[in-house]
Amino acid sequence: MTMEQLVAQFGYLAVLAGTFFEGETVPVLAGFAAHQGLLRLDLVMLCAFVGSFTGDQVWFWMGRRYGKAWLGKHPKSAAASARVGRMLDRWGDGFVLVCRFLYGLRTVGLIGIALSSIPPLRFALLNMVSAAVWAVTVGGLGYLFGQAIQGMMGEIKQWEHRILVAAAIAVVVYGLHRLVRARLKRKEAPEDAPPQTPGA
Repeated sequence: MTMEQLVAQFGYLAVLAGTFFEGETVPVLAGFAAHQGLLRLDLVMLCAFVGSFTGDQVWFWMGRRYGKAWLGKHPKSAAASARVGRMLDRWGDGFVLVCRFLYGLRTVGLIGIALSSIPPLRFALLNMVSAAVWAVTVGGLGYLFGQAIQGMMGEIKQWEHRILVAAAIAVVVYGLHRLVRARLKRKEAPEDAPPQTPGA
């Protein structure tokens, strides 16, 4: 089952589950579905907020409890987590706010944050603000994407007869070009030379 079918069939539940486990794809598709009138945009954003916030809280507590053991078995993730720790030291709360917007850093970023000294309540408040901004942004992008597609389709509808005429002219011109080129090649080809007699 594709993401589009999932959103169409399960609607808001798909947004909740998708944002809990995944990332931007589901809320963007749901925003697009809201533009088509299949879902309500405000509920899409609310579900995306709840799913994303809850998912990150779970990852945070999992990282706090099992993070060190998990990183010990995954050296590449451990290196990424160490990089997250350095960014957290440098940017502080700002990094927590933007971490979910950084592609590929959601899980390992949360583990790095969980293993830092940030208090759980502080993380929860920052996570709430970040999830709210993220949900509105990605849901709104999906809605605007639908608006852009609809606008483009309208433009194509207005120009479709001209596009068809231009395509037909292009096909005719290309055919004539091939025909003329083939005839010119036949004219330029040398006639068969007469056979030479032995000793000539």
